[in-house]
Amino acid sequence: MKKMSKKRYILLDRDGTIIVEREYLSNPDQVELLPNADVGLRKMQAMGFGLIIVTNQSGIGRGFFSEEVLQKTHQKINEEFKNKGVTLDGFLVCPHAPEDNCACRKPKTKLIDDAAKELHFEPSQCVVIGDKLCDIELARNLKATSILVRTGYGKEVERESDIQPDFVTDDLLGAAKIIVNFIIEDKP
Repeated sequence: MKKMSKKRYILLDRDGTIIVEREYLSNPDQVELLPNADVGLRKMQAMGFGLIIVTNQSGIGRGFFSEEVLQKTHQKINEEFKNKGVTLDGFLVCPHAPEDNCACRKPKTKLIDDAAKELHFEPSQCVVIGDKLCDIELARNLKATSILVRTGYGKEVERESDIQPDFVTDDLLGAAKIIVNFIIEDKP
């Protein structure tokens, strides 16, 4: 039996959560960090959390852009955050279109289950942060803590969804404050 890591992870949506929402982002030059994203993520990292981006990128499955373009986009995101003192632990990507009915598209858990086996962490100990309903549903499916940010589509989701996240805040800096005040005390 593999030993579980004591490290906990923050599972972050990409578009609308850490970077500005751009429908089917296909140009790495259009990557723009959201205000307070770097500050919030630095604080989470300082608390000992790993940072993993979990993103549905159906633009690949729909033929809007290639996996090569996606890789360049993620390199750009990595560089932007690295320049701000943030190290991302990885990107988990579902490249399929919704109609493909794959097992890896959020809110399904395959991407996280696979990462948990590789990195030896317990998914229920993660914090899932995002601006969409599928992020909140992913947290529910993992039995993890959910934080809805009001960036991207978050304000709309907060108003219109019947599914309630564990916490709601304006941005990633607010999420970091929630984690330190309400979640980190559960850390072993």
